[in-house]
Amino acid sequence: MSAPRFRRYVALGDSHTEGVGDGDDHTGVRGWADRLADHLAGVEPELTYANLAVRGRLAGQVRAEQLDAALALRPDLATVLAGVNDLLRGEFDADAVGAHLDAMFTALIAQGATVVTFTVPDITRVIPAARPLGGRIVALNRHLRAATRHGVVVADIASHGVVTDPRLWSTDRLHCSPLGHERIAAALAEALNVPGVDSSWSDPLQPPLPRRTALATVGGELRWATAFLAPWLGRRITGRSSGDGRSAKRPQLQPVRPALPFEAR
Repeated sequence: MSAPRFRRYVALGDSHTEGVGDGDDHTGVRGWADRLADHLAGVEPELTYANLAVRGRLAGQVRAEQLDAALALRPDLATVLAGVNDLLRGEFDADAVGAHLDAMFTALIAQGATVVTFTVPDITRVIPAARPLGGRIVALNRHLRAATRHGVVVADIASHGVVTDPRLWSTDRLHCSPLGHERIAAALAEALNVPGVDSSWSDPLQPPLPRRTALATVGGELRWATAFLAPWLGRRITGRSSGDGRSAKRPQLQPVRPALPFEAR
C-alpha cells in the first residue's frame, strides 16, 4: 500500500502529545508527535505541523479548547489522544470520555482529515500503586479501539509487551522517555505506511532488565512516591493543574524542515 503524502498535520491532546518526558521546560519538549512529523517530512518535505496539546488537559478540555482551532487549520492529518488525565480522576466516566473522543474524531474526519490515535499502555505494569486503575485503562482502550468504526487509524500499541518496559518511561512513570516517544512515533508511522518504518518498534529491548530484589523495589516505590506522587496529590487537593498558565507550544502550522537556500529564492 502506498503512503499518503500529508501537507498539514495537527496534533491534539495533553502532556503526552505535548511531549513531556522528552526534553524539559528549559530546552523544550519534543515528544512522539514531533517525532512523527519528522517521519512524515521524510516523505513530504513541505509538511507543515502544529501541536495544540497542553499538559493536564482532560478529554472535555481538549475538545473545548483545541478542536475548533484544529479545524481552522484544515489538517489533512490529525492525531488525537485524550483521556489519560481523566482516568486518574476519582469521577472518571469512560462513556463521557468516549463521547468527547468520538466528537473530535468525527468532526476532523468530516472535514477530510485522516485521523490517528493509539491505545494506552497498561500503566499498572509501570506503577504498581496504580493497579486500581486497571479497569479504567481497559475501558478507555475499548473506546479507542472502537474508533475504527469512524474510519480512525488506530495503532494498538497497548497489545505489545515492550510498551511497559521501564526504559520506555521517564522517571515520573506517567510520561514516556525519549525512547518511548520514538517507539510511539514509529508505531504511528507504521500504521500510516510511512516508507522506511516497520514493526521493529515493537521488538523487546535488549538485554532484558535483571530482576529487582524486593528491597530495591520497595525503595524505588518510596522514592517515586516522594518525588512525584506527593506533588501530584498536592495539585489535586488544591485544584491546580500542571497546565495552569500554559498554552500550546506550536499553535500554528509551521514547516517541519527549513527550506533549503535554493527553495527560499
